[in-house]
This record gives sequence, structure tokens and C-alpha cells, in this order.
Amino acid sequence: MKKSALLILLVIGVGMQANAQEISKNAIGIRLSESNGFGPEVNYQRALGDANRLELGLAWHSERYWEDVKFTAIYQWVWNIDGGFNWYAGPGLGAGIESFDRYYDDNYPYYRNKDSEAFAFFTGDVGIEYSFDFPLLVSFDFRPQVNLNYRDDVNFDVGISARYQF
Repeated sequence: MKKSALLILLVIGVGMQANAQEISKNAIGIRLSESNGFGPEVNYQRALGDANRLELGLAWHSERYWEDVKFTAIYQWVWNIDGGFNWYAGPGLGAGIESFDRYYDDNYPYYRNKDSEAFAFFTGDVGIEYSFDFPLLVSFDFRPQVNLNYRDDVNFDVGISARYQF
């Protein structure tokens, strides 16, 4: 817990020291990721200042016996590395609904039962991006996710994104 608090304070402190750089006012695109199943996320970024932004995403993940739809909101600080290369980090939260099949097997009979559960989560985001001279932004990021009231576990989401900047 102390390490988490120190990490948050470090990110906030570095965020206050960030140099101003040019980030796109708006960007919309798709993020492909793997978090207990592969799936796409439609995502939108809105600049809130010279070096910070809000990212909103609506994702769908699927695996053999379940589907997951979730909404995520992340506040990000953006730091310039060199030219069009930036790295970013920030905290977030979200909510979702998971539909799944429950299987019962007492040797016989064998049947399926559809079920669903709602869940909420806290997340964070750390990534690297490149902004081309034309309005394309590509990125690679890592999002650890702590689920609340559903499995009470941690997921690790790794994704790549392509966004149109305007």
C-alpha cells in the first residue's frame, strides 16, 4: 500500500513538472487489447490542457464462455520524449457487464444456464505513443485493472491503438 501511494505521488509530482507540448485537442479511434479475452475498444481522447487529457473507451471482450462490455474513463498526463514520441500515465475507473454460461454437470444431466453480472473497477494506464505529421496517433499501453464486487481480482490489459486526431 505504501508503494502504491508513493507511486501515485511520484506520477502527480512529475506531472506538475511536465513541459508543455503539443497534444491533439481531440482523437478518436480503436484500441485492440487482451484482458481475459481479445476485443476491440472504441476510444476518444479530449485534451484538458497542454499536457493532460481525458480518455474514454467502450470495450467488448470475448472468450469461449463469456462476453464483457465495459466503459472506462482515464485521466492522463502526457510527457514529450522527443519529437512526436510521448509517454503518458494516469488513473481511471469504469464499469461493465459480463454475460457468461454456467455449466452444471453431475455426471448426468448436463445443461447450460446463461447469467450476467455488473461490476466496477479502478484502473491505471501507462503507455507510449507516436504522433505522425498527418493526423494519425498510434500507441501501445498497459492497464492494470482492480475489479470491485466481481471476482475481486486484478486483470492486466495490454493494447495497441490507432486514432484520428482533429
